[in-house]
Amino acid sequence: MTQPSNPRSQHRLERRNAPSLRNWYSRDQHHPDQTGYEENATVDCGWGRLLFAHTFPALPELAGALREETPGRRDIALYLRDPHVALSLAPQELFLDPSHTYRLWLENYRPSRRRPRGFTVRRLRTVEDAEAINRIYASRNMVQVPPHFFHDKRNSRVLTYFVAVDAATGNVIGSVTGVDHGRAFNDPENGSSLWCLAVDPQAPFPGIGENLVRTLAEHFQARGRSFMDLSVMHDNVNAIALYEKLGFQRVPVFALKTKNSINEKLYVGPPPDETLNPYAMIIINEARRRGIGVDVVDAEGGYFTLSYGGRSITCRESLSELTTAVAMSRCDDKAVTRRLMVKAGLKVPAQQAAAKPEDDAAFLEKHGSIVVKPARGEQGKGITVDVRTPEAVAKAVAEARNHAETVLLEQFFQGDDLRIIVIDYRVVAAAIRRPAEVTGTGEHTVRELIEAQSRRRAAATGGESRIPMDAETERCVAANGYSMTDKLPEGQVLPVRKTANLHTGGTIHDVTDRLHRTLVDAAIAGAKALDIPVVGFDFLVPSVTEPDYVIIEANERPGLANHEPQPTAERFVDLLFPNTKLLSNG
Repeated sequence: MTQPSNPRSQHRLERRNAPSLRNWYSRDQHHPDQTGYEENATVDCGWGRLLFAHTFPALPELAGALREETPGRRDIALYLRDPHVALSLAPQELFLDPSHTYRLWLENYRPSRRRPRGFTVRRLRTVEDAEAINRIYASRNMVQVPPHFFHDKRNSRVLTYFVAVDAATGNVIGSVTGVDHGRAFNDPENGSSLWCLAVDPQAPFPGIGENLVRTLAEHFQARGRSFMDLSVMHDNVNAIALYEKLGFQRVPVFALKTKNSINEKLYVGPPPDETLNPYAMIIINEARRRGIGVDVVDAEGGYFTLSYGGRSITCRESLSELTTAVAMSRCDDKAVTRRLMVKAGLKVPAQQAAAKPEDDAAFLEKHGSIVVKPARGEQGKGITVDVRTPEAVAKAVAEARNHAETVLLEQFFQGDDLRIIVIDYRVVAAAIRRPAEVTGTGEHTVRELIEAQSRRRAAATGGESRIPMDAETERCVAANGYSMTDKLPEGQVLPVRKTANLHTGGTIHDVTDRLHRTLVDAAIAGAKALDIPVVGFDFLVPSVTEPDYVIIEANERPGLANHEPQPTAERFVDLLFPNTKLLSNG
Protein backbone atom coordinates (compact mmCIF):
# COMPACT_ATOMS: atom_id res chain seq x y z
CA MET A 1 0.00 0.00 0.00
CA THR A 2 1.32 3.43 -0.96
CA GLN A 3 2.26 5.55 2.05
CA PRO A 4 0.80 9.06 2.23
CA SER A 5 3.33 11.73 1.35
CA ASN A 6 1.77 14.39 3.58
CA PRO A 7 3.47 14.27 7.04
CA ARG A 8 0.25 15.38 8.72
CA SER A 9 -1.66 12.55 7.04
CA GLN A 10 1.04 10.15 8.15
CA HIS A 11 0.72 11.42 11.73
CA ARG A 12 -3.06 10.97 11.69
CA LEU A 13 -2.64 7.43 10.33
CA GLU A 14 -0.23 6.50 13.12
CA ARG A 15 -2.59 7.87 15.76
CA ARG A 16 -5.50 5.96 14.27
CA ASN A 17 -3.56 2.68 14.34
CA ALA A 18 -1.86 3.23 17.70
CA PRO A 19 -2.48 0.57 20.39
CA SER A 20 -5.09 2.26 22.53
CA LEU A 21 -8.47 1.40 24.06
CA ARG A 22 -10.17 4.15 22.07
CA ASN A 23 -9.06 2.61 18.79
CA TRP A 24 -10.48 -0.77 19.81
CA TYR A 25 -13.97 0.37 18.89
CA SER A 26 -12.99 1.06 15.29
CA ARG A 27 -10.91 -2.11 15.08
CA ASP A 28 -13.81 -4.21 16.32
CA GLN A 29 -15.68 -3.86 13.04
CA HIS A 30 -15.44 -6.00 9.90
CA HIS A 31 -13.04 -4.02 7.74
CA PRO A 32 -12.44 -5.02 4.12
CA ASP A 33 -8.74 -5.53 4.85
CA GLN A 34 -9.43 -7.88 7.76
CA THR A 35 -9.71 -10.98 5.65
CA GLY A 36 -7.66 -14.08 5.12
CA TYR A 37 -8.22 -15.76 8.48
CA GLU A 38 -9.54 -19.27 8.72
CA GLU A 39 -13.30 -19.55 9.15
CA ASN A 40 -14.91 -21.36 12.11
CA ALA A 41 -11.57 -21.28 13.95
CA THR A 42 -11.32 -23.38 17.11
CA VAL A 43 -8.45 -24.48 19.35
CA ASP A 44 -8.68 -27.54 21.56
CA CYS A 45 -7.18 -26.52 24.93
CA GLY A 46 -7.69 -29.84 26.72
CA TRP A 47 -10.27 -28.45 29.16
CA GLY A 48 -12.50 -27.58 26.22
CA ARG A 49 -12.48 -25.74 22.91
CA LEU A 50 -11.73 -22.07 22.44
CA LEU A 51 -14.00 -20.87 19.62
CA PHE A 52 -13.05 -17.60 17.94
CA ALA A 53 -16.59 -16.33 17.42
CA HIS A 54 -15.66 -13.54 14.99
CA THR A 55 -14.37 -16.15 12.50
CA PHE A 56 -17.81 -17.78 12.21
CA PRO A 57 -19.59 -16.20 9.22
CA ALA A 58 -23.02 -17.07 10.63
CA LEU A 59 -24.16 -17.08 14.24
CA PRO A 60 -26.24 -20.28 13.82
CA GLU A 61 -23.00 -22.07 12.99
CA LEU A 62 -21.42 -20.76 16.20
CA ALA A 63 -24.42 -21.74 18.33
CA GLY A 64 -24.42 -25.16 16.72
CA ALA A 65 -20.72 -25.62 17.45
CA LEU A 66 -21.22 -24.75 21.13
CA ARG A 67 -24.11 -27.20 21.38
CA GLU A 68 -21.68 -29.96 20.31
CA GLU A 69 -19.69 -29.56 23.55
CA THR A 70 -18.76 -32.98 24.99
CA PRO A 71 -19.38 -33.96 28.66
CA GLY A 72 -16.80 -32.85 31.19
CA ARG A 73 -15.53 -30.04 28.97
CA ARG A 74 -15.93 -26.27 29.08
CA ASP A 75 -16.06 -24.63 25.64
CA ILE A 76 -15.75 -20.84 25.34
CA ALA A 77 -16.74 -18.68 22.36
CA LEU A 78 -14.78 -15.41 22.57
CA TYR A 79 -14.94 -12.19 20.51
CA LEU A 80 -18.68 -12.53 20.13
CA ARG A 81 -20.52 -9.86 18.16
CA ASP A 82 -24.29 -9.43 18.53
CA PRO A 83 -24.52 -11.54 21.72
CA HIS A 84 -28.27 -10.94 21.97
CA VAL A 85 -28.77 -12.60 18.60
CA ALA A 86 -26.54 -15.56 19.45
CA LEU A 87 -28.41 -16.15 22.71
CA SER A 88 -31.77 -16.09 20.94
CA LEU A 89 -30.70 -19.12 18.89
CA ALA A 90 -30.45 -21.43 21.94
CA PRO A 91 -31.64 -19.56 25.07
CA GLN A 92 -32.10 -22.73 27.12
CA GLU A 93 -28.62 -24.04 26.33
CA LEU A 94 -26.33 -20.99 26.15
CA PHE A 95 -25.54 -18.04 28.42
CA LEU A 96 -23.42 -14.91 28.35
CA ASP A 97 -20.29 -15.35 30.45
CA PRO A 98 -20.09 -12.79 33.31
CA SER A 99 -16.40 -12.14 32.68
CA HIS A 100 -14.47 -9.07 31.56
CA THR A 101 -11.91 -9.16 28.77
CA TYR A 102 -8.63 -7.31 29.31
CA ARG A 103 -5.99 -6.49 26.71
CA LEU A 104 -2.28 -5.79 27.04
CA TRP A 105 -0.85 -3.89 24.06
CA LEU A 106 2.56 -5.51 23.71
CA GLU A 107 4.06 -2.51 21.94
CA ASN A 108 3.67 -0.60 25.22
CA TYR A 109 4.68 -3.44 27.56
CA ARG A 110 7.94 -3.13 29.49
CA PRO A 111 9.50 -6.13 31.32
CA SER A 112 10.17 -5.92 35.05
CA ARG A 113 13.73 -5.73 36.33
CA ARG A 114 12.85 -7.69 39.49
CA ARG A 115 13.75 -11.37 39.40
CA PRO A 116 11.61 -14.09 41.01
CA ARG A 117 12.72 -15.14 44.50
CA GLY A 118 12.42 -18.77 45.53
CA PHE A 119 11.05 -20.00 42.22
CA THR A 120 11.76 -20.03 38.49
CA VAL A 121 9.50 -20.00 35.42
CA ARG A 122 10.10 -22.38 32.53
CA ARG A 123 8.30 -24.27 29.76
CA LEU A 124 6.34 -27.42 30.56
CA ARG A 125 8.54 -30.46 29.98
CA THR A 126 7.25 -33.71 31.45
CA VAL A 127 4.13 -35.71 32.23
CA GLU A 128 4.92 -35.04 35.91
CA ASP A 129 4.66 -31.31 35.17
CA ALA A 130 1.25 -31.96 33.59
CA GLU A 131 0.05 -33.96 36.59
CA ALA A 132 1.18 -31.17 38.92
CA ILE A 133 -0.77 -28.62 36.85
CA ASN A 134 -3.89 -30.75 37.23
CA ARG A 135 -3.42 -30.84 41.00
CA ILE A 136 -3.34 -27.04 41.01
CA TYR A 137 -6.39 -26.91 38.71
CA ALA A 138 -8.25 -29.19 41.13
CA SER A 139 -7.37 -26.95 44.09
CA ARG A 140 -8.81 -24.00 42.16
CA ASN A 141 -11.96 -25.85 41.03
CA MET A 142 -10.84 -25.66 37.40
CA VAL A 143 -11.51 -28.28 34.71
CA GLN A 144 -8.60 -30.71 34.58
CA VAL A 145 -6.81 -31.74 31.40
CA PRO A 146 -5.62 -35.25 30.43
CA PRO A 147 -1.89 -35.18 31.30
CA HIS A 148 -0.94 -36.62 27.93
CA PHE A 149 -2.61 -33.63 26.24
CA PHE A 150 -0.28 -31.22 28.02
CA HIS A 151 2.69 -33.37 27.17
CA ASP A 152 1.72 -33.90 23.52
CA LYS A 153 1.23 -30.13 23.05
CA ARG A 154 4.41 -29.04 24.85
CA ASN A 155 6.07 -28.15 21.53
CA SER A 156 2.93 -26.77 19.89
CA ARG A 157 3.19 -23.48 18.01
CA VAL A 158 -0.41 -22.61 18.89
CA LEU A 159 -0.47 -23.53 22.60
CA THR A 160 2.29 -22.52 25.02
CA TYR A 161 2.60 -23.72 28.61
CA PHE A 162 4.75 -22.12 31.28
CA VAL A 163 5.12 -23.42 34.82
CA ALA A 164 6.49 -21.84 38.00
CA VAL A 165 8.78 -24.20 39.91
CA ASP A 166 9.89 -24.07 43.55
CA ALA A 167 13.67 -23.68 43.36
CA ALA A 168 14.25 -25.75 46.50
CA THR A 169 11.87 -28.67 45.96
CA GLY A 170 11.37 -28.70 42.19
CA ASN A 171 7.59 -28.77 42.72
CA VAL A 172 5.35 -27.04 40.19
CA ILE A 173 3.53 -24.23 42.03
CA GLY A 174 1.86 -22.34 39.16
CA SER A 175 0.96 -22.50 35.49
CA VAL A 176 -0.30 -20.40 32.61
CA THR A 177 -1.42 -21.22 29.05
CA GLY A 178 -0.96 -19.03 25.99
CA VAL A 179 -2.75 -19.21 22.63
CA ASP A 180 -1.10 -17.72 19.54
CA HIS A 181 -3.92 -16.36 17.36
CA GLY A 182 -1.65 -15.93 14.38
CA ARG A 183 -0.77 -19.60 14.39
CA ALA A 184 -4.30 -20.63 15.30
CA PHE A 185 -6.23 -18.92 12.48
CA ASN A 186 -3.94 -16.47 10.68
CA ASP A 187 -5.29 -13.60 12.78
CA PRO A 188 -5.10 -10.31 10.79
CA GLU A 189 -4.95 -8.41 14.11
CA ASN A 190 -1.85 -10.41 15.09
CA GLY A 191 -3.14 -11.21 18.59
CA SER A 192 -2.63 -13.73 21.35
CA SER A 193 -4.37 -14.64 24.60
CA LEU A 194 -3.70 -15.89 28.11
CA TRP A 195 -5.71 -18.67 29.75
CA CYS A 196 -5.79 -20.75 32.93
CA LEU A 197 -3.48 -18.72 35.14
CA ALA A 198 -3.37 -20.82 38.31
CA VAL A 199 -1.14 -20.70 41.38
CA ASP A 200 -0.97 -23.32 44.12
CA PRO A 201 -2.98 -21.75 46.99
CA GLN A 202 -0.37 -23.08 49.41
CA ALA A 203 2.68 -21.76 47.56
CA PRO A 204 4.94 -19.81 49.95
CA PHE A 205 6.24 -17.17 47.53
CA PRO A 206 4.74 -13.84 46.46
CA GLY A 207 4.62 -12.75 42.81
CA ILE A 208 4.12 -16.15 41.18
CA GLY A 209 1.07 -15.10 39.16
CA GLU A 210 2.65 -11.83 38.08
CA ASN A 211 5.81 -13.59 36.86
CA LEU A 212 3.80 -16.13 34.88
CA VAL A 213 1.81 -13.34 33.19
CA ARG A 214 4.99 -11.39 32.43
CA THR A 215 6.76 -14.45 31.04
CA LEU A 216 3.90 -15.15 28.65
CA ALA A 217 3.66 -11.50 27.61
CA GLU A 218 7.38 -11.41 26.85
CA HIS A 219 7.09 -14.66 24.92
CA PHE A 220 4.39 -13.22 22.64
CA GLN A 221 6.17 -9.89 22.43
CA ALA A 222 9.27 -11.70 21.12
CA ARG A 223 7.06 -13.46 18.56
CA GLY A 224 5.96 -10.06 17.28
CA ARG A 225 2.37 -10.29 18.47
CA SER A 226 0.46 -7.00 18.87
CA PHE A 227 -1.52 -7.76 22.01
CA MET A 228 -2.39 -10.38 24.61
CA ASP A 229 -6.00 -10.76 25.82
CA LEU A 230 -7.40 -12.55 28.83
CA SER A 231 -10.81 -13.21 30.36
CA VAL A 232 -11.39 -12.71 34.09
CA MET A 233 -14.50 -13.01 36.27
CA HIS A 234 -16.04 -9.61 36.88
CA ASP A 235 -15.80 -9.98 40.66
CA ASN A 236 -12.23 -11.30 40.84
CA VAL A 237 -10.90 -8.04 42.27
CA ASN A 238 -7.44 -9.38 43.16
CA ALA A 239 -6.76 -10.67 39.64
CA ILE A 240 -8.16 -7.52 38.02
CA ALA A 241 -5.92 -5.39 40.25
CA LEU A 242 -2.88 -7.40 39.11
CA TYR A 243 -3.77 -7.12 35.43
CA GLU A 244 -4.40 -3.38 35.61
CA LYS A 245 -1.12 -2.94 37.48
CA LEU A 246 0.65 -4.65 34.55
CA GLY A 247 -1.01 -2.34 32.03
CA PHE A 248 -3.99 -4.37 30.82
CA GLN A 249 -7.01 -2.37 29.68
CA ARG A 250 -10.60 -3.57 29.59
CA VAL A 251 -12.04 -4.05 26.10
CA PRO A 252 -15.70 -4.56 25.08
CA VAL A 253 -15.61 -8.26 24.23
CA PHE A 254 -18.26 -10.86 25.05
CA ALA A 255 -17.99 -14.61 25.57
CA LEU A 256 -20.63 -17.32 25.21
CA LYS A 257 -20.72 -20.62 27.11
CA THR A 258 -23.02 -23.62 27.44
CA LYS A 259 -25.27 -24.28 30.43
CA ASN A 260 -23.53 -27.32 31.86
CA SER A 261 -22.87 -28.48 35.45
CA ILE A 262 -19.36 -26.98 35.39
CA ASN A 263 -20.68 -23.52 34.53
CA GLU A 264 -23.83 -23.76 36.63
CA LYS A 265 -22.78 -21.30 39.34
CA LEU A 266 -22.33 -18.64 36.61
CA TYR A 267 -25.94 -18.68 35.43
CA VAL A 268 -28.19 -20.03 38.22
CA GLY A 269 -28.42 -16.63 39.86
CA PRO A 270 -26.73 -14.96 42.81
CA PRO A 271 -25.87 -16.88 46.00
CA PRO A 272 -27.46 -15.88 49.30
CA ASP A 273 -27.05 -12.21 50.13
CA GLU A 274 -25.49 -13.08 53.46
CA THR A 275 -21.74 -13.71 53.59
CA LEU A 276 -20.92 -17.17 54.95
CA ASN A 277 -17.54 -18.80 55.47
CA PRO A 278 -16.08 -21.28 52.91
CA TYR A 279 -17.10 -24.31 55.01
CA ALA A 280 -20.75 -23.34 54.78
CA MET A 281 -20.57 -22.09 51.18
CA ILE A 282 -19.11 -25.32 49.77
CA ILE A 283 -22.22 -27.14 51.04
CA ILE A 284 -24.64 -24.39 49.99
CA ASN A 285 -23.20 -24.28 46.47
CA GLU A 286 -23.56 -28.05 46.08
CA ALA A 287 -27.14 -27.90 47.38
CA ARG A 288 -28.08 -25.07 44.99
CA ARG A 289 -26.56 -27.00 42.11
CA ARG A 290 -29.03 -29.82 42.83
CA GLY A 291 -32.02 -27.50 43.14
CA ILE A 292 -32.17 -27.75 46.93
CA GLY A 293 -33.56 -24.64 48.63
CA VAL A 294 -31.27 -22.69 50.95
CA ASP A 295 -32.35 -20.43 53.80
CA VAL A 296 -29.58 -18.71 55.75
CA VAL A 297 -30.46 -18.76 59.45
CA ASP A 298 -27.37 -17.03 60.87
CA ALA A 299 -24.53 -16.12 58.52
CA GLU A 300 -22.00 -15.26 61.19
CA GLY A 301 -22.42 -18.62 62.90
CA GLY A 302 -22.59 -20.58 59.63
CA TYR A 303 -26.19 -21.80 60.20
CA PHE A 304 -28.46 -22.55 57.23
CA THR A 305 -31.46 -24.74 56.39
CA LEU A 306 -31.66 -26.95 53.29
CA SER A 307 -35.09 -27.95 51.94
CA TYR A 308 -36.08 -30.40 49.21
CA GLY A 309 -39.22 -32.44 48.57
CA GLY A 310 -40.82 -31.64 51.92
CA ARG A 311 -37.65 -32.46 53.90
CA SER A 312 -35.75 -29.69 55.74
CA ILE A 313 -32.46 -30.05 57.62
CA THR A 314 -30.66 -27.30 59.50
CA CYS A 315 -26.87 -27.32 59.48
CA ARG A 316 -24.00 -25.44 60.98
CA GLU A 317 -21.40 -25.98 58.27
CA SER A 318 -20.91 -29.80 58.25
CA LEU A 319 -22.73 -30.30 61.57
CA SER A 320 -26.33 -31.24 60.82
CA GLU A 321 -29.42 -32.33 62.71
CA LEU A 322 -28.46 -35.90 61.79
CA THR A 323 -25.68 -35.69 64.39
CA THR A 324 -27.25 -36.25 67.81
CA ALA A 325 -26.45 -34.11 70.83
CA VAL A 326 -24.95 -37.19 72.50
CA ALA A 327 -22.60 -37.86 69.56
CA MET A 328 -21.59 -34.20 69.52
CA SER A 329 -20.81 -34.26 73.26
CA ARG A 330 -18.62 -37.33 72.78
CA CYS A 331 -16.46 -35.39 70.33
CA ASP A 332 -16.58 -32.17 72.32
CA ASP A 333 -14.95 -33.74 75.39
CA LYS A 334 -11.54 -35.02 74.30
CA ALA A 335 -11.21 -37.29 77.34
CA VAL A 336 -14.49 -39.02 76.46
CA THR A 337 -13.38 -39.34 72.84
CA ARG A 338 -10.19 -41.06 73.95
CA ARG A 339 -11.99 -43.53 76.25
CA LEU A 340 -14.36 -44.56 73.45
CA MET A 341 -11.43 -45.01 71.04
CA VAL A 342 -9.67 -47.26 73.59
CA LYS A 343 -12.86 -49.30 74.10
CA ALA A 344 -13.08 -49.81 70.31
CA GLY A 345 -9.52 -51.15 70.26
CA LEU A 346 -8.05 -48.12 68.51
CA LYS A 347 -4.63 -46.64 69.25
CA VAL A 348 -4.45 -43.37 71.21
CA PRO A 349 -1.69 -41.51 73.11
CA ALA A 350 -1.29 -41.69 76.89
CA GLN A 351 -3.24 -38.88 78.56
CA GLN A 352 -4.08 -37.37 81.95
CA ALA A 353 -5.72 -34.22 83.24
CA ALA A 354 -3.44 -31.41 84.35
CA ALA A 355 -3.34 -31.27 88.15
CA LYS A 356 -0.63 -30.43 90.66
CA PRO A 357 2.70 -29.20 89.22
CA GLU A 358 4.51 -32.26 90.61
CA ASP A 359 2.02 -34.61 88.89
CA ASP A 360 2.36 -32.72 85.61
CA ALA A 361 6.16 -32.85 85.92
CA ALA A 362 6.04 -36.61 86.50
CA PHE A 363 3.93 -37.13 83.35
CA LEU A 364 6.42 -34.98 81.40
CA GLU A 365 9.39 -36.92 82.75
CA LYS A 366 7.79 -40.21 81.77
CA HIS A 367 7.13 -39.20 78.16
CA GLY A 368 9.86 -36.63 77.50
CA SER A 369 7.65 -34.40 75.34
CA ILE A 370 3.95 -33.71 75.68
CA VAL A 371 1.00 -31.84 74.20
CA VAL A 372 -1.02 -29.50 76.40
CA LYS A 373 -4.58 -28.76 75.25
CA PRO A 374 -8.00 -27.73 76.58
CA ALA A 375 -10.40 -30.63 77.11
CA ARG A 376 -12.94 -28.78 74.97
CA GLY A 377 -12.33 -26.59 71.96
CA GLU A 378 -11.63 -26.50 68.25
CA GLN A 379 -9.48 -24.93 65.53
CA GLY A 380 -6.27 -25.52 67.48
CA LYS A 381 -7.05 -22.84 70.06
CA GLY A 382 -5.10 -23.14 73.32
CA ILE A 383 -2.97 -26.10 72.16
CA THR A 384 0.80 -26.18 72.76
CA VAL A 385 2.77 -28.96 71.10
CA ASP A 386 6.14 -30.53 71.91
CA VAL A 387 6.46 -29.14 75.44
CA ARG A 388 9.71 -30.30 77.09
CA THR A 389 10.24 -28.42 80.38
CA PRO A 390 8.18 -28.03 83.59
CA GLU A 391 8.23 -24.25 83.13
CA ALA A 392 6.84 -24.58 79.62
CA VAL A 393 4.17 -26.99 80.89
CA ALA A 394 2.98 -24.49 83.50
CA LYS A 395 2.80 -21.72 80.91
CA ALA A 396 0.96 -23.96 78.41
CA VAL A 397 -1.55 -25.10 81.05
CA ALA A 398 -2.31 -21.47 81.91
CA GLU A 399 -2.90 -20.69 78.23
CA ALA A 400 -5.16 -23.75 77.76
CA ARG A 401 -7.26 -22.73 80.77
CA ASN A 402 -8.20 -19.58 78.88
CA HIS A 403 -10.23 -21.89 76.62
CA ALA A 404 -11.50 -24.61 79.00
CA GLU A 405 -11.45 -25.29 82.73
CA THR A 406 -10.14 -28.82 82.28
CA VAL A 407 -6.72 -29.13 80.63
CA LEU A 408 -5.27 -32.37 79.27
CA LEU A 409 -1.66 -33.51 79.08
CA GLU A 410 -1.01 -35.93 76.24
CA GLN A 411 1.94 -37.97 75.11
CA PHE A 412 3.59 -36.30 72.11
CA PHE A 413 4.12 -38.41 68.99
CA GLN A 414 6.31 -37.46 66.07
CA GLY A 415 4.70 -37.95 62.69
CA ASP A 416 2.59 -36.46 59.96
CA ASP A 417 -0.67 -34.78 60.97
CA LEU A 418 -3.36 -36.66 59.01
CA ARG A 419 -7.01 -35.53 58.82
CA ILE A 420 -9.48 -38.20 57.65
CA ILE A 421 -13.06 -37.19 56.80
CA VAL A 422 -15.72 -39.87 57.34
CA ILE A 423 -19.26 -39.33 56.02
CA ASP A 424 -21.98 -41.96 56.39
CA TYR A 425 -19.31 -44.34 57.74
CA ARG A 426 -17.19 -44.14 54.61
CA VAL A 427 -13.86 -42.37 54.18
CA VAL A 428 -14.33 -39.63 51.59
CA ALA A 429 -11.12 -37.61 51.99
CA ALA A 430 -7.75 -37.72 53.69
CA ALA A 431 -5.10 -35.04 53.80
CA ILE A 432 -1.75 -34.40 55.43
CA ARG A 433 -1.82 -31.09 57.30
CA ARG A 434 1.48 -29.30 57.61
CA PRO A 435 2.22 -26.53 60.12
CA ALA A 436 2.75 -22.99 58.87
CA GLU A 437 6.24 -22.13 57.72
CA VAL A 438 7.92 -19.27 55.89
CA THR A 439 10.76 -19.14 53.38
CA GLY A 440 13.48 -16.51 53.67
CA THR A 441 14.24 -13.91 51.03
CA GLY A 442 17.35 -12.43 52.65
CA GLU A 443 15.60 -9.05 52.68
CA HIS A 444 12.59 -9.46 54.99
CA THR A 445 12.35 -10.06 58.73
CA VAL A 446 10.67 -13.14 60.14
CA ARG A 447 7.73 -11.00 61.24
CA GLU A 448 7.33 -9.52 57.75
CA LEU A 449 7.48 -12.99 56.18
CA ILE A 450 4.85 -14.32 58.58
CA GLU A 451 2.56 -11.37 57.91
CA ALA A 452 2.93 -11.81 54.12
CA GLN A 453 2.38 -15.57 54.31
CA SER A 454 -0.65 -15.03 56.53
CA ARG A 455 -2.17 -12.65 53.98
CA ARG A 456 -1.64 -15.21 51.19
CA ARG A 457 -3.20 -18.01 53.25
CA ALA A 458 -6.18 -15.81 54.09
CA ALA A 459 -6.67 -14.93 50.41
CA ALA A 460 -6.47 -18.61 49.39
CA THR A 461 -8.99 -19.78 52.00
CA GLY A 462 -11.54 -16.99 52.07
CA GLY A 463 -10.08 -15.56 55.26
CA GLU A 464 -10.19 -18.85 57.20
CA SER A 465 -6.44 -19.49 57.46
CA ARG A 466 -4.11 -17.02 59.16
CA ILE A 467 -0.92 -17.35 61.19
CA PRO A 468 -1.54 -15.87 64.64
CA MET A 469 1.05 -13.37 65.85
CA ASP A 470 0.98 -14.73 69.40
CA ALA A 471 3.24 -16.20 72.07
CA GLU A 472 3.08 -19.69 70.50
CA THR A 473 4.36 -18.38 67.17
CA GLU A 474 7.17 -16.50 68.95
CA ARG A 475 8.02 -19.68 70.91
CA CYS A 476 8.31 -21.73 67.72
CA VAL A 477 10.46 -19.10 66.02
CA ALA A 478 12.76 -18.87 69.06
CA ALA A 479 13.01 -22.66 69.28
CA ASN A 480 14.53 -22.61 65.78
CA GLY A 481 17.13 -20.02 66.75
CA TYR A 482 15.56 -16.83 65.36
CA SER A 483 13.77 -13.76 66.63
CA MET A 484 10.86 -11.99 64.96
CA THR A 485 13.13 -9.11 63.89
CA ASP A 486 15.85 -11.27 62.30
CA LYS A 487 16.19 -11.27 58.52
CA LEU A 488 15.74 -14.86 57.35
CA PRO A 489 18.43 -15.97 54.83
CA GLU A 490 17.24 -16.55 51.29
CA GLY A 491 15.87 -20.06 50.82
CA GLN A 492 15.84 -20.86 54.55
CA VAL A 493 12.60 -22.59 55.57
CA LEU A 494 11.44 -21.71 59.09
CA PRO A 495 8.52 -23.51 60.85
CA VAL A 496 6.49 -20.94 62.79
CA ARG A 497 3.78 -23.15 64.34
CA LYS A 498 3.74 -26.66 65.79
CA THR A 499 0.06 -27.43 65.15
CA ALA A 500 -1.09 -27.97 61.59
CA ASN A 501 -4.62 -26.56 61.91
CA LEU A 502 -5.84 -24.67 58.86
CA HIS A 503 -7.05 -21.85 61.10
CA THR A 504 -3.50 -21.23 62.34
CA GLY A 505 -1.97 -21.08 58.86
CA GLY A 506 -1.49 -24.79 58.18
CA THR A 507 -1.59 -26.21 54.66
CA ILE A 508 -3.50 -29.24 53.36
CA HIS A 509 -2.20 -31.91 50.93
CA ASP A 510 -4.56 -34.60 49.61
CA VAL A 511 -3.46 -38.23 50.21
CA THR A 512 -6.81 -40.02 49.90
CA ASP A 513 -5.68 -42.41 47.17
CA ARG A 514 -2.51 -43.38 49.12
CA LEU A 515 -4.16 -44.20 52.45
CA HIS A 516 -3.25 -47.56 54.03
CA ARG A 517 -6.24 -49.82 54.55
CA THR A 518 -5.59 -50.00 58.31
CA LEU A 519 -5.99 -46.22 58.56
CA VAL A 520 -9.25 -46.38 56.60
CA ASP A 521 -10.59 -49.12 58.87
CA ALA A 522 -9.54 -47.24 62.01
CA ALA A 523 -11.37 -44.07 60.90
CA ILE A 524 -14.56 -46.00 60.11
CA ALA A 525 -14.36 -47.88 63.42
CA GLY A 526 -13.88 -44.57 65.23
CA ALA A 527 -16.99 -43.07 63.60
CA LYS A 528 -19.03 -46.12 64.61
CA ALA A 529 -17.69 -45.95 68.18
CA LEU A 530 -18.84 -42.33 68.40
CA ASP A 531 -22.07 -43.17 66.51
CA ILE A 532 -21.63 -40.04 64.40
CA PRO A 533 -22.48 -39.70 60.68
CA VAL A 534 -19.98 -36.93 59.86
CA VAL A 535 -16.62 -36.63 61.61
CA GLY A 536 -13.05 -35.57 61.01
CA PHE A 537 -10.35 -37.60 62.79
CA ASP A 538 -6.88 -36.28 63.49
CA PHE A 539 -4.23 -39.00 63.23
CA LEU A 540 -0.47 -38.92 63.73
CA VAL A 541 1.26 -41.32 61.35
CA PRO A 542 4.86 -42.05 60.31
CA SER A 543 3.54 -42.45 56.74
CA VAL A 544 0.10 -42.58 55.14
CA THR A 545 1.15 -45.76 53.34
CA GLU A 546 1.96 -47.61 56.59
CA PRO A 547 -0.42 -49.10 59.21
CA ASP A 548 1.03 -47.38 62.30
CA TYR A 549 -1.04 -44.54 63.82
CA VAL A 550 -2.47 -42.88 66.90
CA ILE A 551 -5.78 -40.99 66.95
CA ILE A 552 -5.47 -37.71 68.82
CA GLU A 553 -8.83 -36.04 68.23
CA ALA A 554 -12.29 -36.21 66.64
CA ASN A 555 -14.07 -33.17 65.22
CA GLU A 556 -17.86 -33.25 64.92
CA ARG A 557 -17.86 -30.27 62.53
CA PRO A 558 -14.96 -30.92 60.15
CA GLY A 559 -14.25 -28.40 57.41
CA LEU A 560 -15.18 -29.86 54.03
CA ALA A 561 -13.46 -27.11 52.02
CA ASN A 562 -9.82 -27.37 50.89
CA HIS A 563 -10.00 -31.14 50.29
CA GLU A 564 -10.04 -30.89 46.50
CA PRO A 565 -10.36 -32.96 44.39
CA GLN A 566 -12.29 -35.18 46.82
CA PRO A 567 -16.12 -34.77 46.68
CA THR A 568 -16.67 -33.93 50.35
CA ALA A 569 -19.63 -31.57 49.85
CA GLU A 570 -21.24 -33.98 47.38
CA ARG A 571 -21.11 -36.87 49.85
CA PHE A 572 -22.44 -34.63 52.66
CA VAL A 573 -25.46 -33.59 50.60
CA ASP A 574 -25.92 -37.24 49.55
CA LEU A 575 -26.23 -38.07 53.26
CA LEU A 576 -28.80 -35.34 53.89
CA PHE A 577 -30.83 -35.82 50.69
CA PRO A 578 -30.10 -39.30 49.25
CA ASN A 579 -32.83 -38.89 46.62
CA THR A 580 -30.73 -36.16 44.93
CA LYS A 581 -27.69 -38.38 44.31
CA LEU A 582 -28.52 -38.66 40.61
CA LEU A 583 -28.13 -34.87 40.37
CA SER A 584 -24.52 -35.08 41.59
CA ASN A 585 -21.54 -35.52 39.28
CA GLY A 586 -19.27 -36.51 42.20
